[in-house]
Amino acid sequence: MSSKVKSAVVLLSGGLDSMVVAGLAREAGYAIHALTIDYNQRHRIELESAARIAAHLGAAEHIVLPLDLRRFGGSALTADINVPKDGVDESAIPVTYVPARNTIFLSLCLGLAEARGARDLFIGVNALDYSGYPDCRPEFIRAFEDMANLATKAGVEGDRFTVHTPLQHMTKADIAREAHRLGLDAGMSWTCYDPTPDNKACGKCDSCRLRAKGFIDAGLPDPTVYA
Repeated sequence: MSSKVKSAVVLLSGGLDSMVVAGLAREAGYAIHALTIDYNQRHRIELESAARIAAHLGAAEHIVLPLDLRRFGGSALTADINVPKDGVDESAIPVTYVPARNTIFLSLCLGLAEARGARDLFIGVNALDYSGYPDCRPEFIRAFEDMANLATKAGVEGDRFTVHTPLQHMTKADIAREAHRLGLDAGMSWTCYDPTPDNKACGKCDSCRLRAKGFIDAGLPDPTVYA
């Protein structure tokens, strides 16, 4: 039996979900190749969080790939559109949706995985706590995995790729508890879509509201510094 350590590519945004996913990949025995996309997003501070998390988890490598999605726009995270602060609207896809973001990012993860000989991709999508993003749904992940195995030399030769979504059906409280169980400091992660000039979380965007509620529901302290 081979003692070779398995490798996985983890999409590491610097948020709580991606931190927990990376921790789970490490716990499962994978050598982590962390990929962070610097897409010129509004919340640049999360890139620093991704670097801290990758270092803390002992990633085999951490690639920060520049891809300026401000050239496309179309989102409150990549254009001069205000981030909503009035609470989560479950009836609409929010304006913080970045067009085709997870499709683009997973494609880059796939390219890195094939180049590194890794066949496992990890992403922190979540369909249970409302985000309203179409590219977080299980059917999207299944479709992408099918595409990955049609579009690559490895897939065509029968060396199949698997997209792992261990948080897919967790609540934000479950994810906060999982961070605690893994011994990960949630303060290393960054969630806010619209940080203040002095790098505090706004406390009012959808992402802050969902995070804060998750820690309350989990009965755990939230280390986030809110404005």
